[in-house]
Amino acid sequence: MAHSKKSRKTDENAPKLAPRTKKNERVLAGKKKDSGNKAGSRHNEKLVGGTQGSAAQRKDPRHGSKVAVKLDLPIQTIAPKKEKGPKLTDEQLLLKLEEDPKLNQLLDMLEEGKELSEVDQKWLNKQLNTIESLMERLGITEQDDLEYAMKSAVASTDDDLLNKFESGADLLKDYQDK
Repeated sequence: MAHSKKSRKTDENAPKLAPRTKKNERVLAGKKKDSGNKAGSRHNEKLVGGTQGSAAQRKDPRHGSKVAVKLDLPIQTIAPKKEKGPKLTDEQLLLKLEEDPKLNQLLDMLEEGKELSEVDQKWLNKQLNTIESLMERLGITEQDDLEYAMKSAVASTDDDLLNKFESGADLLKDYQDK
């Protein structure tokens, strides 16, 4: 049998198409409603709505503790231990404080009329108070200190200097013999 083409004309008995509606009047089927939780919901409570329910209900049993873990090692500063030598006598401590180069430098700056920083001024006052208290303990007055300075400043005779030198040689020999 020969092939014949079907016609596009419809009969009255044929099924009818629905009448065409305008675009703004159409109701779209829309997206299929999502079921289940959003992606990543157990990792990010903000996506799910973390404010719902109590903390016990929100906590996912599949999770462990949410306490932050510090990944770096704590830095421990170990202060160097100060070696305690033999305790200094008051005279030795006084000499040590008076020979301090920082103290001498700051006193020189004050004599020149320069102003010191607040930290340097506090340190200087502390050192001077310590020296003054040591001098009181030892019974040294400023007059004694001035007399000693004047005696050492007076020009000695040649004989005195020679005697001083020879006594130092005797002390050196005693030390070497020990």
